Amino acid sequence: MELIKDYDLSVQYHLGKANVVTDALSRKAYCHHMTTLNRRPELAQEVRQLNLQIIPQGTLNVQHIRPTLEDWIKQAQDKGEEIQQFKEKSSRMELRGFRVDKQGKLWYDDRICIPKDEALQRLILDEAHHSAYSIHPGSTKIYMDLKQKYWWIGMKGDIVEYIAQCDTCRRVKEEHQRPAGLLQPLHIPVWKWEEISMDFI
Repeated sequence: MELIKDYDLSVQYHLGKANVVTDALSRKAYCHHMTTLNRRPELAQEVRQLNLQIIPQGTLNVQHIRPTLEDWIKQAQDKGEEIQQFKEKSSRMELRGFRVDKQGKLWYDDRICIPKDEALQRLILDEAHHSAYSIHPGSTKIYMDLKQKYWWIGMKGDIVEYIAQCDTCRRVKEEHQRPAGLLQPLHIPVWKWEEISMDFI
């Protein structure tokens, strides 16, 4: 009272539901979850790594683990005979630029080697050509993009053949030929008529 007597105060009543700020400040410290973090930080870290969530009772969640593209390439490399020959030659230093990493994948410089697997090559080409962000680029654009990450024998020819089979690209492709029909009349300047008439004489 001695402290607040020098101030001009007005005390107003707020309902319990509306008194949120006061309710938050008046909570006991032992009920606050932040105090438990200081007591057992290693336990809090382990719980955070588990990424646990509360779900309603009766909910069933199924998690499917799918291999990444590099895992598929690794499996295909293990089955491909040509890739195995490349691995043997690269281990004997007979091929320049080829190397095998710690996981057993064959690389050509910074590009991963794709075996002669049509399904795998088709998957890579579909991703580069039909994705929502690529919008059906041409063979040159796809080759320039894919050659930064992938390498296989006859890669450029396979890309050209793949683009030639795309129905959307064939419909949208512009014609660069002159329209068929009668020949266009020649426009000869007037001063050339005397030279032409002298040639006929």
